[in-house]
Amino acid sequence: MPSSRIKDEDKYKALLDKGYSKQKSARIANTPDSGSKGGKAKKYEEWTKEELYKQAKNVGIKGRSKMSKQKIIEALRNN
Repeated sequence: MPSSRIKDEDKYKALLDKGYSKQKSARIANTPDSGSKGGKAKKYEEWTKEELYKQAKNVGIKGRSKMSKQKIIEALRNN
């Protein structure tokens, strides 16, 4: 029985098969533009610490207020 909280069940299952966690698979499957390629985003190193902090907050990274810019970048990349 499909979960009502997963918007793209096929994408969710494919990500699980690739080895992604349930949480990360659900987050990607529920993002409407996750499959599109834009290539227009700046590298995290070019973001300000404030921008990185906001992104970390959106993603739900705990302890972000005590992290350096580099630690926030690492946390975002490994989330």
